[in-house]
Amino acid sequence: MSPEEVTELMHRFNAAFIRHEPAALVELVAEDCVIENTQPAPNGSRHVGRDACLAVWQGLAGNSATQFQPEEVFVAGDRAILRWRYVWGGGESDFVRGVNLMRARGGKIVEAMGYVKGA
Repeated sequence: MSPEEVTELMHRFNAAFIRHEPAALVELVAEDCVIENTQPAPNGSRHVGRDACLAVWQGLAGNSATQFQPEEVFVAGDRAILRWRYVWGGGESDFVRGVNLMRARGGKIVEAMGYVKGA
């Protein structure tokens, strides 16, 4: 994939969360996708396969009580870094900032490793 194609894929991925459209993720995730999630500490949970990855991401994207706010997308080859902010309330500390390290192949996401800022 070209960097432009990876950038477009990541923007479509982010848009599914911004718009709370979990169905939009279906066409973006590869059959052999692997997620290393941010929780539980210290290593996060590992999800292998399209269905497992979709379950995680669609659950987040479908939660209209939260807001996903992309901050930056940086692409190098088939890899991308997504900086984001995830908000779950109206309080000053009701959010977390983090990054996803992503990899794409054939127009789909094949790997995502999530990390958050913590104490």
